[in-house]
Amino acid sequence: MIYILTRTSISSAYPIFAQQGYENPREATGHIVCSNCHLANKPIEIEVPQAVLPDTVFEVVVQIPYDMQLKQSYRPNKKNILVVGPVPSKKYREITFHILFPDPATTKDVHFLKYPIYVGRNRGRGQIYPEGSKSNNTVYNATEAGIVNKIIRKEKGGYEITTTDASKGCQVVDIIPPGLELLVSGGESIKFDQPLTSNPNAGGFGQGDAEIVLQDPLCVQAVLFSLASIILAQIFLVFKKKQLEKV
Repeated sequence: MIYILTRTSISSAYPIFAQQGYENPREATGHIVCSNCHLANKPIEIEVPQAVLPDTVFEVVVQIPYDMQLKQSYRPNKKNILVVGPVPSKKYREITFHILFPDPATTKDVHFLKYPIYVGRNRGRGQIYPEGSKSNNTVYNATEAGIVNKIIRKEKGGYEITTTDASKGCQVVDIIPPGLELLVSGGESIKFDQPLTSNPNAGGFGQGDAEIVLQDPLCVQAVLFSLASIILAQIFLVFKKKQLEKV
Protein backbone atom coordinates (compact mmCIF):
# COMPACT_ATOMS: atom_id res chain seq x y z
CA MET A 1 0.00 0.00 0.00
CA ILE A 2 1.04 3.55 -0.65
CA TYR A 3 0.41 6.29 1.87
CA ILE A 4 0.80 9.93 0.91
CA LEU A 5 0.98 12.33 3.86
CA THR A 6 1.17 16.07 3.32
CA ARG A 7 1.82 18.74 5.85
CA THR A 8 2.40 22.49 5.90
CA SER A 9 3.05 25.35 8.30
CA ILE A 10 1.69 28.86 8.59
CA SER A 11 4.70 30.14 10.49
CA SER A 12 7.51 27.61 10.85
CA ALA A 13 8.26 23.93 10.28
CA TYR A 14 6.29 21.71 12.63
CA PRO A 15 7.80 18.38 13.85
CA ILE A 16 6.18 15.13 12.77
CA PHE A 17 4.99 14.21 16.27
CA ALA A 18 2.97 11.33 14.86
CA GLN A 19 6.17 9.31 14.46
CA GLN A 20 6.67 9.32 18.23
CA GLY A 21 3.25 7.92 19.05
CA TYR A 22 2.29 5.75 16.09
CA GLU A 23 4.19 2.94 14.40
CA ASN A 24 1.79 3.09 11.45
CA PRO A 25 0.36 6.43 10.25
CA ARG A 26 -2.99 4.85 9.29
CA GLU A 27 -5.23 3.53 12.07
CA ALA A 28 -7.48 0.45 11.87
CA THR A 29 -10.47 2.78 11.43
CA GLY A 30 -8.97 4.08 8.19
CA HIS A 31 -8.12 7.52 9.59
CA ILE A 32 -4.61 8.88 9.12
CA VAL A 33 -3.22 9.77 12.56
CA CYS A 34 -2.72 13.45 11.62
CA SER A 35 -6.45 13.90 12.22
CA ASN A 36 -5.91 13.29 15.95
CA CYS A 37 -4.10 16.63 16.29
CA HIS A 38 -5.35 18.60 13.28
CA LEU A 39 -8.98 18.92 14.29
CA ALA A 40 -10.39 21.23 11.62
CA ASN A 41 -11.70 19.58 8.45
CA LYS A 42 -10.31 20.50 5.02
CA PRO A 43 -11.22 19.08 1.57
CA ILE A 44 -8.80 17.08 -0.57
CA GLU A 45 -8.93 15.25 -3.91
CA ILE A 46 -6.58 12.66 -5.44
CA GLU A 47 -6.28 11.50 -9.05
CA VAL A 48 -4.44 8.33 -10.11
CA PRO A 49 -4.55 6.16 -13.24
CA GLN A 50 -6.95 3.22 -13.27
CA ALA A 51 -4.12 0.73 -13.89
CA VAL A 52 -0.35 0.68 -14.42
CA LEU A 53 2.24 -1.81 -15.65
CA PRO A 54 5.10 -3.17 -13.50
CA ASP A 55 8.27 -1.12 -13.13
CA THR A 56 6.36 1.93 -14.40
CA VAL A 57 6.35 5.47 -13.06
CA PHE A 58 2.79 6.73 -12.67
CA GLU A 59 1.50 10.19 -11.88
CA VAL A 60 -0.44 11.16 -8.76
CA VAL A 61 -2.29 14.49 -8.67
CA VAL A 62 -3.33 15.81 -5.25
CA GLN A 63 -5.57 18.87 -5.27
CA ILE A 64 -5.19 20.93 -2.09
CA PRO A 65 -4.66 24.64 -1.36
CA TYR A 66 -1.44 24.89 0.64
CA ASP A 67 2.07 26.33 0.74
CA MET A 68 5.02 24.00 0.17
CA GLN A 69 8.19 24.08 2.30
CA LEU A 70 9.28 20.59 3.29
CA LYS A 71 9.90 17.26 1.59
CA GLN A 72 10.77 14.26 3.74
CA SER A 73 9.78 10.63 4.40
CA TYR A 74 7.58 9.52 7.32
CA ARG A 75 10.33 7.15 8.42
CA PRO A 76 13.50 6.04 6.58
CA ASN A 77 12.48 2.36 6.80
CA LYS A 78 8.95 3.03 5.47
CA LYS A 79 9.56 3.35 1.75
CA ASN A 80 5.84 3.30 0.89
CA ILE A 81 5.00 6.35 3.05
CA LEU A 82 5.78 9.82 1.75
CA VAL A 83 5.63 13.34 3.13
CA VAL A 84 5.35 15.72 0.16
CA GLY A 85 5.71 19.50 0.21
CA PRO A 86 5.73 22.31 0.88
CA VAL A 87 8.22 24.44 -1.13
CA PRO A 88 9.35 27.93 0.03
CA SER A 89 7.50 30.90 -1.47
CA LYS A 90 5.18 28.65 -3.52
CA LYS A 91 1.42 28.41 -3.23
CA TYR A 92 -0.33 25.47 -4.82
CA ARG A 93 -3.89 24.25 -5.12
CA GLU A 94 -2.58 21.19 -6.93
CA ILE A 95 0.68 19.27 -6.82
CA THR A 96 1.83 16.50 -9.14
CA PHE A 97 4.50 13.96 -8.31
CA HIS A 98 5.55 10.59 -9.67
CA ILE A 99 5.70 7.16 -8.03
CA LEU A 100 7.52 4.09 -9.34
CA PHE A 101 5.43 0.92 -9.09
CA PRO A 102 7.70 -2.09 -8.36
CA ASP A 103 7.96 -5.12 -10.64
CA PRO A 104 6.62 -8.43 -9.25
CA ALA A 105 9.39 -10.19 -11.16
CA THR A 106 12.01 -8.59 -8.91
CA THR A 107 9.96 -7.82 -5.77
CA LYS A 108 8.45 -10.89 -4.10
CA ASP A 109 5.85 -9.11 -1.96
CA VAL A 110 4.31 -7.31 -4.96
CA HIS A 111 1.56 -9.01 -6.97
CA PHE A 112 -0.78 -8.21 -9.85
CA LEU A 113 -3.59 -6.92 -7.64
CA LYS A 114 -5.60 -3.80 -6.85
CA TYR A 115 -3.79 -1.52 -4.40
CA PRO A 116 -5.26 1.32 -2.29
CA ILE A 117 -3.67 4.76 -2.02
CA TYR A 118 -4.40 6.90 1.03
CA VAL A 119 -3.66 10.61 1.10
CA GLY A 120 -3.94 13.10 3.94
CA ARG A 121 -3.27 16.82 3.95
CA ASN A 122 -2.41 19.16 6.78
CA ARG A 123 -2.67 22.92 6.56
CA GLY A 124 -1.30 24.77 9.54
CA ARG A 125 -0.18 23.32 12.84
CA GLY A 126 -2.16 20.92 15.00
CA GLN A 127 -4.50 22.16 17.71
CA ILE A 128 -3.33 19.57 20.23
CA TYR A 129 -0.15 17.57 20.84
CA PRO A 130 -0.14 13.75 20.74
CA GLU A 131 -0.20 13.53 24.55
CA GLY A 132 -3.42 15.60 24.59
CA SER A 133 -2.18 19.04 25.66
CA LYS A 134 -3.21 22.09 23.64
CA SER A 135 -0.84 23.90 21.30
CA ASN A 136 -0.91 27.66 20.77
CA ASN A 137 -2.83 27.16 17.52
CA THR A 138 -6.25 26.95 19.12
CA VAL A 139 -8.66 28.92 21.30
CA TYR A 140 -8.20 28.88 25.08
CA ASN A 141 -11.45 29.13 27.05
CA ALA A 142 -12.20 30.10 30.62
CA THR A 143 -12.26 27.14 33.00
CA GLU A 144 -14.37 29.02 35.53
CA ALA A 145 -16.88 31.89 35.53
CA GLY A 146 -16.12 34.99 37.57
CA ILE A 147 -14.14 38.25 37.55
CA VAL A 148 -10.71 38.57 35.95
CA ASN A 149 -8.76 40.21 38.76
CA LYS A 150 -5.18 39.57 37.61
CA ILE A 151 -3.37 39.12 34.28
CA ILE A 152 0.37 38.39 34.48
CA ARG A 153 2.51 38.46 31.36
CA LYS A 154 5.30 35.89 31.52
CA GLU A 155 8.91 36.72 30.68
CA LYS A 156 9.07 34.12 27.91
CA GLY A 157 5.65 35.06 26.54
CA GLY A 158 2.15 33.97 27.40
CA TYR A 159 -0.14 34.91 30.27
CA GLU A 160 -1.48 33.77 33.62
CA ILE A 161 -5.10 34.84 34.05
CA THR A 162 -6.52 34.67 37.57
CA THR A 163 -10.31 34.51 37.79
CA THR A 164 -12.21 34.87 41.08
CA ASP A 165 -15.62 33.29 41.56
CA ALA A 166 -17.22 35.11 44.49
CA SER A 167 -20.17 32.70 44.71
CA LYS A 168 -17.86 29.72 45.20
CA GLY A 169 -15.14 31.64 47.02
CA CYS A 170 -12.35 30.26 44.81
CA GLN A 171 -9.71 31.40 42.37
CA VAL A 172 -8.71 29.73 39.11
CA VAL A 173 -5.55 30.39 37.09
CA ASP A 174 -5.69 29.82 33.32
CA ILE A 175 -2.30 29.46 31.59
CA ILE A 176 -2.11 30.95 28.08
CA PRO A 177 0.94 30.00 25.94
CA PRO A 178 2.93 32.52 23.86
CA GLY A 179 1.67 33.67 20.47
CA LEU A 180 -2.02 34.17 21.31
CA GLU A 181 -3.98 37.43 21.50
CA LEU A 182 -6.03 38.01 24.66
CA LEU A 183 -9.70 38.95 24.36
CA VAL A 184 -10.26 39.77 28.04
CA SER A 185 -8.89 42.41 30.40
CA GLY A 186 -8.57 42.93 34.15
CA GLY A 187 -11.83 43.52 36.02
CA GLU A 188 -13.95 41.97 33.29
CA SER A 189 -16.73 39.52 34.12
CA ILE A 190 -16.45 36.29 32.14
CA LYS A 191 -18.57 33.16 31.75
CA PHE A 192 -17.55 29.54 31.91
CA ASP A 193 -15.99 28.32 28.61
CA GLN A 194 -15.86 31.88 27.26
CA PRO A 195 -12.97 32.38 24.78
CA LEU A 196 -10.02 34.08 26.46
CA THR A 197 -7.99 34.31 23.24
CA SER A 198 -8.57 34.79 19.53
CA ASN A 199 -8.55 31.76 17.22
CA PRO A 200 -5.27 31.71 15.23
CA ASN A 201 -6.06 28.49 13.40
CA ALA A 202 -6.61 28.74 9.65
CA GLY A 203 -5.72 25.17 8.81
CA GLY A 204 -7.05 21.67 9.17
CA PHE A 205 -6.84 18.08 7.99
CA GLY A 206 -8.37 16.29 5.01
CA GLN A 207 -8.19 12.67 3.88
CA GLY A 208 -8.91 10.92 0.60
CA ASP A 209 -8.26 7.56 -1.02
CA ALA A 210 -8.07 5.93 -4.45
CA GLU A 211 -7.34 2.53 -5.98
CA ILE A 212 -4.90 1.50 -8.69
CA VAL A 213 -4.51 -1.84 -10.48
CA LEU A 214 -1.11 -3.38 -11.20
CA GLN A 215 -1.75 -4.83 -14.64
CA ASP A 216 0.03 -7.96 -15.92
CA PRO A 217 1.56 -7.22 -19.37
CA LEU A 218 0.83 -10.81 -20.46
CA CYS A 219 -2.87 -10.25 -19.76
CA VAL A 220 -2.81 -7.06 -21.82
CA GLN A 221 -1.06 -8.86 -24.66
CA ALA A 222 -3.58 -11.72 -24.48
CA VAL A 223 -6.49 -9.28 -24.68
CA LEU A 224 -4.93 -7.49 -27.66
CA PHE A 225 -4.25 -10.83 -29.38
CA SER A 226 -7.86 -11.92 -28.79
CA LEU A 227 -9.21 -8.66 -30.18
CA ALA A 228 -6.95 -8.91 -33.23
CA SER A 229 -8.06 -12.52 -33.78
CA ILE A 230 -11.72 -11.54 -33.59
CA ILE A 231 -11.22 -8.68 -36.06
CA LEU A 232 -9.36 -10.92 -38.52
CA ALA A 233 -12.02 -13.61 -38.17
CA GLN A 234 -14.73 -11.10 -38.96
CA ILE A 235 -12.81 -9.86 -42.00
CA PHE A 236 -12.33 -13.40 -43.32
CA LEU A 237 -16.02 -14.16 -42.75
CA VAL A 238 -16.94 -11.12 -44.86
CA PHE A 239 -14.56 -12.25 -47.64
CA LYS A 240 -15.97 -15.81 -47.50
CA LYS A 241 -19.50 -14.48 -47.67
CA LYS A 242 -18.70 -12.44 -50.79
CA GLN A 243 -17.10 -15.51 -52.42
CA LEU A 244 -20.25 -17.55 -51.75
CA GLU A 245 -22.44 -14.77 -53.14
CA LYS A 246 -20.42 -14.77 -56.40
CA VAL A 247 -20.76 -18.54 -56.76
